[in-house]
Amino acid sequence: MSVSTLGYVVVESADLPKWRSFASEAIGLMEGAPGPDGSLRLRIDQRPFRIAVVPGSAERFLAAGWEFADEAALAACLDSLRQAGVPVAAASAADAENRAVRSLYRCKDPSGNALELYTGRHVDYLPFASPRGLSGFVADEQGMGHVVLPAPSLEETRAFYLQHLGFGDSDQMWLQMSPNPTDPKLGIYFMHARNPRHHSLALMGAPVPSGCVHIMLQARSLDDVGYALDRCIAQGIHISSSLGKHSNDMMVSFYAQTPGGFDLEFGCDGLEVDWRTWVPTTSLIPDLWGHRWSPPPQKS
Repeated sequence: MSVSTLGYVVVESADLPKWRSFASEAIGLMEGAPGPDGSLRLRIDQRPFRIAVVPGSAERFLAAGWEFADEAALAACLDSLRQAGVPVAAASAADAENRAVRSLYRCKDPSGNALELYTGRHVDYLPFASPRGLSGFVADEQGMGHVVLPAPSLEETRAFYLQHLGFGDSDQMWLQMSPNPTDPKLGIYFMHARNPRHHSLALMGAPVPSGCVHIMLQARSLDDVGYALDRCIAQGIHISSSLGKHSNDMMVSFYAQTPGGFDLEFGCDGLEVDWRTWVPTTSLIPDLWGHRWSPPPQKS
């Protein structure tokens, strides 16, 4: 019943042109054909989309789409959820078609994050062509990348993904966020699906107003990352974190604030793992170097 990959994410926005400018002009994603719901669809490989920006009245993260290898794996997950009393809703055929999948179901985790569980993702084989000349993305069998979700009910939420969706533990961190040593540390669990990516999901033990901490896309080269960083700076996009290298997944990346209020981590050279021999770790530091964080400017 294990999840294979993070297939896509869905966000809501009242300003699709701003998202188009950020994603296509600054980062270099390819714009796909609009969705039946009028969504802006952003591509990084031969899937019809990896990010869908749905027109609406708010700027927020809506859902993560988790891909299962086949109907049997999806059915086992759904059975586990229902036996645990988790409400699961089957999406309509039109909704499944809108997401470019064969079978689609929806539920929420214990922290209230919306999940879309599916199998049978459509592939249109249109070659990826970046409007900014990116060499490409590490995606395909590793999925879109990863997503970090808020999980105020941290332990319960981690157990949910382990028991019902078949994730495995990759790493954990307990970070002192305050100079006061008596303040509780912030817990983060990094979890892997059935692919070599170090983590497809991370859970952070705190609420986040936008509904997401960050999403990550992995480019094929450091030059792709560096040029994107320069474009973001030139276009006045807030750089939440400078270039740096993480300790646990070895990703070299920077973070830029998306129009949705959450961050996009844009990186390269992430660790690929053989899960048959991996032993889950506890990282005592988040970064080997860099990643200097800056809060967004205060709105007047």
